[in-house]
Amino acid sequence: MANTKELQNRINSIRDTMKITKAMYMMSSMKLRKAKQKLENTEPYFYGLQEQIKEILLHFPDMQDIYFDNREQDLLETEKKAAFIVITGDKGMAGAYNHNVLKEAQIRVDDVEHYKLFVVGEVGRQYFASYKYELDKDFLFSATNPTLHRARVITENVVDLYQRGEVDAVYVIYTRMINSMSSVVETAQLLPLKTHTFVEQELLAEARKKRGDDLESEELPPEEWFEIYPSPKAVLEKLAYNYVTGFLYGALVEGSASEENARMIAMQSATDNATDMLRVLSVEYNRVRQAMITQEITEVIGGAKALKKKKRKQKEEAER
Repeated sequence: MANTKELQNRINSIRDTMKITKAMYMMSSMKLRKAKQKLENTEPYFYGLQEQIKEILLHFPDMQDIYFDNREQDLLETEKKAAFIVITGDKGMAGAYNHNVLKEAQIRVDDVEHYKLFVVGEVGRQYFASYKYELDKDFLFSATNPTLHRARVITENVVDLYQRGEVDAVYVIYTRMINSMSSVVETAQLLPLKTHTFVEQELLAEARKKRGDDLESEELPPEEWFEIYPSPKAVLEKLAYNYVTGFLYGALVEGSASEENARMIAMQSATDNATDMLRVLSVEYNRVRQAMITQEITEVIGGAKALKKKKRKQKEEAER
């Protein structure tokens, strides 16, 4: 059994740890609120882009563009080269946040023969480097405090690879926070964009039919009554580029929010466990202390009795 000094040292150590976990909980709470506010601020712009892309696709349903692909099946079944943007954290102590996204990313990367791997966050870079995966050495972006500028730079890099034909598709693997208690790892296709994600196939079919009827009749074709400057194709490409940037920015913010939420849960769990340990150690400390006090009292009583007995014996010898 540990003595009182050892127990007191353990109790003090746990109390110091609790101060750290509580402070980290508060910091993560503030960062989470900021991340949620960022998402709310960018949602109107993001939804506006979606609506504009939808309008152009409906008015020009037969337009072909490098940023779009109408195939329904997952491109992983047919593509030759894929780029993966994996969003992890810069540090641990966030429960299973990093483990879950890295596990999903590893499965996805192993499913393709040729890949390019772009990892956001120090934890992910160290993980893939330890398993000898080929990483882009110039891609050294942090997951902390995501910004729109960072999303634009990342988009510029991957779009350049896509336009030059070095990759056939671009995917982003990130964590989306469902609520304060749960999150899910998602794999989203950034490029090429699928038309049916903006417009339902039935609406596209109707738009194509209407376009054919307009061309056969005396009505003006869509190009003449739906004016877009400088051209529908140029505007669509610009909107698609901005959409990719916006989606990537949202993924960065979602990942940051999920990380801070996971860290809050982990720190709260650590604080609760520390509280339970303190309760157990306090009981044990009190028992040991009471036992020591009882032992000291017993020793005092025993000494007093021995002294009393000695004095009585000396008195009896003196009386003789």
